[in-house]
Amino acid sequence: MAEVDHFSYGVLTPVLAYLMSVIGSLLGLLCTARARVSAGRARAAWLALAALAIGWTGIWVMHFIAMLGFSVGGAEIRYDVPRTILSCVIAVVVVAAGLFLVGFREAGRGAIVTGGVVMGIGVASMHYLGMAAMNMPGHIGYQPGLVAASVAIAVVAASAALLFALRVRGAWATAGAALIMGVAVTGMHYTGMAAMRVTMHHDMAPPTGATATDFLVPLIGAIGVVSIVLLAIVAMAPSEDEMRIEAELRERIQARREIRPPYPPYPPMPPTEPSRTRSPAEWFDG
Repeated sequence: MAEVDHFSYGVLTPVLAYLMSVIGSLLGLLCTARARVSAGRARAAWLALAALAIGWTGIWVMHFIAMLGFSVGGAEIRYDVPRTILSCVIAVVVVAAGLFLVGFREAGRGAIVTGGVVMGIGVASMHYLGMAAMNMPGHIGYQPGLVAASVAIAVVAASAALLFALRVRGAWATAGAALIMGVAVTGMHYTGMAAMRVTMHHDMAPPTGATATDFLVPLIGAIGVVSIVLLAIVAMAPSEDEMRIEAELRERIQARREIRPPYPPYPPMPPTEPSRTRSPAEWFDG
């Protein structure tokens, strides 16, 4: 059994991973808050942005930053690029599935549970697919009990995320919900990592693929671009309260138009007598 270290850089990687999870969750909650008071294509656009923020920044980027601190004693670790990219796509897609499931139907308890299960299993699949993307001269195994615990944490975290997305209002409440979501997501990751067991086989061929640092520069650039774009969109858009007031005003105007015509009809003109021509005798008082 090889010696596994999840904190090769001390607390740096878990702290950065948690911060990225909180930032992604916060941006996602701000987008879902605007989706609640939108309709049609506008709602779909806000939910898609929320899925990108939570799935990409809050989950996948957190996972990869945490993996930067992962090492196995005396072993070189490389990553299969297609599988790593596929794990990122899965994270965004499953979050979008959960958000759209509760965003375009009556958001009852059943919808939240269903969406949470879909998202939780998807997030867990993303995690273990990302682990399967690792190449090293050894065999990776998992403890079933801890794997089941990580999946359960993922489902609970996803359900909480959907509940927060539907119910949380206000700046302080949104920030607190993002902090809780960050704890849940990072807790799921490190629970899954604790389930890992590595057995080295030094007679295996050297691993192929990209190193973790090969992903670092593109990852930093992508994080910056996505975060800045999302922040700009959220900052330029009206707040949730402003959008709600505007929507209520539009509903009132529409209701008044349906009750009465837009312009009142003109009152009918009184009947006029036809003009009568005077006779010559009348002209001369005759």
